[in-house]
Amino acid sequence: MRYRSMVQPKLIIHGGAGSSLKGKGGVAALREMLYGILDETYSLLRAGDSAKAAVVRGCQLLENEPRFNAGTGSVLQSDGQVRMSASLMDGTRQQFSGVINVSRLKNPIELVEYLQQERDRVLSDYGAAELARELQIPIYDPITDNRLQEWLQDRQDNFRRSMANVIAEPVEDEGKDDNAGRGTIGVVALDAQGQLAAGTSTGGKGFERIGRVSDSAMPAGNYATRLAAVSCTGIGEDIIDECLAAKIVIRVSDGMSLQAAMEKSFAEATEHQRDLGAIALDAQGNIAWGKTSDVVLAAYTDGDRHGDSLEANPGTQVQPI
Repeated sequence: MRYRSMVQPKLIIHGGAGSSLKGKGGVAALREMLYGILDETYSLLRAGDSAKAAVVRGCQLLENEPRFNAGTGSVLQSDGQVRMSASLMDGTRQQFSGVINVSRLKNPIELVEYLQQERDRVLSDYGAAELARELQIPIYDPITDNRLQEWLQDRQDNFRRSMANVIAEPVEDEGKDDNAGRGTIGVVALDAQGQLAAGTSTGGKGFERIGRVSDSAMPAGNYATRLAAVSCTGIGEDIIDECLAAKIVIRVSDGMSLQAAMEKSFAEATEHQRDLGAIALDAQGNIAWGKTSDVVLAAYTDGDRHGDSLEANPGTQVQPI
């Protein structure tokens, strides 16, 4: 019998990408919050749980944080409703599941986790709602006061702002940057058995046309194999056009190092004037993040030390750890 050698678990999370943060006080609070989520999620990996279980838990915690555009705190679409999308990919089984434009649900990632065992593994709004009723998942209203006031303010301005803030600040503090963020949350994990998984969840880009589909429920925005796993954030259409997550993972599968795959993919995205970011892990435990936007809210740990991208220089960055 062959035994798999144990590896040091690794974890990286993100809370979106954008063009600005609200100052050093905001950075300190964000860092504390992200590191707290890292610690709670990593405790599962330390206890021997699977990468997939850790990804689900990390996504739940990020969805529950109202400052992020996923789960509670999701942005409102053009009709004033919240519709969320999420996906999960088990790298060992190379199996993807997702939900598209679901409503009245606290944690879309939980429904996605259930779909991993189903024959039909990607459901849209009506089908996902039917499944939630079958599973007796409680009805939940994810709209926060900040997001509602944000929508009302933009409605008065004829929805001229094209994107929701990366972080939901009080309305009186926002509105000065019409392209302030691209909100998504994501988690990528490597467990002690060497298994990889990735999960991504979003409330969308805000004020969008009803029926618009996010990259977060596609392999373009969330992809994993036995060799690498990636979760993306940014403008969904840009991520879809680059097929970013799948592209990075396939390049690793073809023999590139994770760093080289990230650098090449982000160089292409920069050339094409895309606005996006990504977090990634490979089977050797290399951690990386990259961005074309000024800000990506990424934080990572190997169990011994933490790091983040909150104060990284503007421009494309790739950070192997």
